[in-house]
Parts: sequence; C-alpha cells; structure tokens
Amino acid sequence: MIRGFIDFDILEQPSALSSCVPGEPFTLRGLHLEHDHSARTVVSERALLAILGTPRIRDAGLAARVADLGWKDVLPALCSNPEALLGKLGGRFALLWIDFEQRTIGLASDRFNTFNFCYAREGGRLSFADRANEVPALRREISRQAIFDYFYFHTIPAPGTIFEGIRRLEPGSFLLGNAQGSQLHAWWAPHFEEPTTADFDKAALNFKDLIRNAVERELDGAPVGAFLSGGTDSSTVVGMLGRSGNPVTAYSIGFEADGYDEMEYARLAAKHFGVRHTPYYITSDDLVANIPRVATHYDQPFGNSSVLPAYLCAKLAHDDGLSRMFAGDGGDELFGGNTRYAKQRIFGYYDRIPGVLKGALLEPVLTGTPIGRLPLMRKAASYVEQAATPLPDRTAMYNLILRLGIDTVFEGDFLQTVDTGAPLDLQRRIWQGIDAHSLINRMLGFDWRFTLADNDLPKVVGSTQLAGMNAIFPLLDDDLLDFSLKLPPEYKLKGLKLRWFFKEALKDFLPPEIIVKKKQGFGLPFGHWLLKHAGLQKLAHESLDVLIEQRLMRKDFVDELFAKHLPAFPGYYGEMIWISMMLGQWLSGPSMSGTQSLIKRNA
Repeated sequence: MIRGFIDFDILEQPSALSSCVPGEPFTLRGLHLEHDHSARTVVSERALLAILGTPRIRDAGLAARVADLGWKDVLPALCSNPEALLGKLGGRFALLWIDFEQRTIGLASDRFNTFNFCYAREGGRLSFADRANEVPALRREISRQAIFDYFYFHTIPAPGTIFEGIRRLEPGSFLLGNAQGSQLHAWWAPHFEEPTTADFDKAALNFKDLIRNAVERELDGAPVGAFLSGGTDSSTVVGMLGRSGNPVTAYSIGFEADGYDEMEYARLAAKHFGVRHTPYYITSDDLVANIPRVATHYDQPFGNSSVLPAYLCAKLAHDDGLSRMFAGDGGDELFGGNTRYAKQRIFGYYDRIPGVLKGALLEPVLTGTPIGRLPLMRKAASYVEQAATPLPDRTAMYNLILRLGIDTVFEGDFLQTVDTGAPLDLQRRIWQGIDAHSLINRMLGFDWRFTLADNDLPKVVGSTQLAGMNAIFPLLDDDLLDFSLKLPPEYKLKGLKLRWFFKEALKDFLPPEIIVKKKQGFGLPFGHWLLKHAGLQKLAHESLDVLIEQRLMRKDFVDELFAKHLPAFPGYYGEMIWISMMLGQWLSGPSMSGTQSLIKRNA
C-alpha cells in the first residue's frame, strides 16, 4: 500500500526532503506519504522513490550498478528520463518518485497494470494511492459513467475508476505532475513484428526454456502453491513447477454441475507431473458466505464471476501455510488460445468477397429483405450482419446489456447522465492504437488491455491478496512476452486451430488429453445454483434491491429477470444477476464511507 498527497508549493522547499527517513511515513505541511510493508522507499539528496512490487532490471549494466549501489543509483536517470529508465525494467511493479530538483512527481505502472496507481488532481494538489478508494481526494463522489461502464465491461477499465475525478494509470504508462499541471505518457506499447516464417524446432526449444526460466526465477526453495484448472496454461505452469524439484501443491476447484466441472483434467495433470494436489468442490453455501467479503475487498466494483473460485483456491493455499500462488494467466492472450479468435477469423473471410457483390447483393438481400428471416437463411443473414460490422464494433453485438436493451435495464434518469457510447469509444481508441497488421495480433493486443490488464489480472491479484497470498504470473514474464511478439501470426492461429505453436511445442510435455480438450477454466454455475438455493436467492435479491433504490435499474426488469428470464436461461441471465449483485454488494460496503450517494439526489 502507498498513498498520500503533495501540494506542489512544498517543492519550492528542497530542504523538506532532509527529514524523510526511508521506511517511515513522511508528513509535513503540503506533503504526506505513507506505506505498509509491501512497499519500500529510497531517498537521495535529489529525490525520493517508493516501490511497489518486484521490478526486474533487464539492462545488464544498470542491474550491476543497482546490485552494487542499490536503487538509489537509479534515481538520477529516473528523474531525468523516466521513459528510458522504465523501458529497462520488467516484472510487476508500480513506482512513485518525487524530484525536488525539477519539482515534479511521477507515478508509473508496469506493462499489464498488475501494480498501478490511482490519482486525483485538485488545483495545486496531486493525491495518489494504489487503490482508488484510498486516494485522499478532497471530494469523493461516485461516477455514474463508471457505473454504466461497469455493466458494459463487468469491470471498470482504466483510465476510469468508480470515483468521479479519480483516474487510474493505463498499462505501461507514467504520469508527471508539477505546479503547472499533469501529463500522461506511455513508456511501453506492444509492437508485433509479424515474421512470415520461423524455425519451428528452434523456436520450440527457446519457448520451453523461457517458460522454465520464468518459473524457476520465482523460486527460492520454499514451498509454493499453484492454480490448476486442468487447462493448458495452468497445467504447463504446474508441470514446470513439478519438474523444478521445488515443493509445490496444486489447488483445483470443482463444481457439481454438468458442463462446468474440469476436475478430471486437473487430477490428470497433477498425476502426470507428480505434484501434490488439493481439490475442493465449491457449494452454494460457499458463495453466500464469501460473496460479500470478496465484493467489498476490491477498490471498485468487480464482476468477474471466477473471482470466487480463485479466492477459495488461494485461501486453501494460505491455510496450508503458503504465501505465493502461481497462476497460468496470459497464455491464451499471448499465444492465441481464446475461442473468439477463431470465430473472428471466420468473419474475416467475408472481407475476401468482392465489395460489389457484398454491397449489391448479399447485404441488401440478407439483411434488408424478408428473405433473411426465412429459417434456412437466418444463419447466413446473421453471419453477413456480423461480418459487415468492423472490429471492435462487432464485439458490441455480443454485449450483455446492449442485447438486453439499455432502456429495458436502466432507469431513464440514470441514462440521461451517462454517455452510453463511451465504452465503445474506449475500445476503438485501444484497437486503433495496436501496432499490428494481422487480425490475430490485433485481437491479442486488444485482449492484453481489456481481458488481462482490466479483468483477469485484477481477479487473481485481488483474490490472492484477500487470501493473504502473492500471485505470480510466469506466462507474462517479459522475456516470454517479447518472444510472443516475434512469432509468426500463423503460429498463434493456424487456420482455425487455436494456440497452434503452444500446443505443438508442448505436445511431449503436457498430457495429450489436455492438449485436445476445450477451454473452460474456473467458470461458475451461478445461475443454476441461484434457482435452487434460498440463501443465494436472498443475497441476490437484497443486492439488486440496492440498485433499484439507487434508481439505477428498473424494478420491472429486475422482477422479470428473476421470475422469467433466469429459469429459462440460467447460464446467460445468471451472469446479469451476478454483475448486478456484486455492484450492489460493493455499494453497500465500507468503500462507500465518506462518499456521496449515487443517484438519489435526482429523484
């Protein structure tokens, strides 16, 4: 934890820094900085540096100097040229520095925002913290736009936060602030090289070495835990841990629900690699007991339903006396493992049809006449409609609240206060900024932001922190990341074969059953359980009542959601209830202390 504020006029007094003691809270008029044991501070005559996480110095010369002289040697370069210095770092980290010579403050996040800063600029003061609800802003008010964004994304993506006026750094970025204002800069953005060919055998050997090194770099002989879903990513990480000789226990979550349980694959992987395995089957009672705790742990509403299984896995490891938990996140997004990549390639085939044929025949006939509604033509019409819509706009066609209808879901006075097009505008900005030509790499770059940085990584980081654990992501190791950027696009998606290179390179390492299985993960059968469990129903109803009382959601929609839609399609509509429930829980939790009410003042 790091939090504090600075009034920039204090930087006119360089002597103030002399009273700062590394490792101690620092407070005087106009400057406050405090941190817990998870952060460390370094002080020189010129500047102060606070470090969250474990930055890894990737430049050999700089690494040697820091080994001899400590992080104090980094400060002059960081203050003079932050972009260059940050480019020499890897790992998971967030940095804060105060430069009394140039009278500036800097905040920086790592490539995937696994550690980051939130901040608020109020006149001549900059307030900051690594959690949005800890930023000591002078005025704190819930952002209605963020509420809408949450329903759209099931999380609140950077640079927004749940609080009006409080922003979050974007991945690979840094902020420089002084008395005149604050400016955001990017110190890293992915560049996909996209060669057309590669030496497969050489690349496969290099790939396995990189994964092994990424895992072993994090080991010190102490026992560790690992998530094991039974998929290719978690099985690969567990396998490398098992082969390392370091004591490891794999933890798996199962569900007594058809179509959701992957425990057989987790058991298979654990047996194949000879690691200790602790399975646990989640029950509806587990959800009732833990949903409020998990929902209110986050610094803002968070709606990924896999967070509960992740938390319970990490808690099992913590109860076993472990402190570090290895996760397989990142493999799908670096090497092309998500099913939507193949689906979007199929839509991409439409671009090969001559424009005259599409514009004069296919689109007018299939989407503009009754022919497209005929039973035999509906699929063709749906394909044309989706294929004719460019990415990333096409993703909006699958969005839950857009398909339900925002006027159906939300109160009109709430919708009048938000920009319903803002989420898609953000997606377009990210899509247009991706430095890649191939469709697969553009989709990967898109997912690095919205799937990894804004969703999956906060899920694992937050759930493990709540359990008292530290999450490790070896498949997001910087060397492995650089390797993925240089792979031919066809190695990631070969025809319609997902993560072709990953599976081919590891086919003699992973069990064949795991190589060929369909992707699933820790998906939660929430909707099915909600239909049968009175305690879960009570919790869900009470949570959504909060949103009705705050004049966010329409009562008639909520009533119909429970009475009609959920029984008909529990998997689909259960997701809507889940994200609404997690929001209602968060709005009823301790983070709302000292925060202005959300909607009622418009009533």
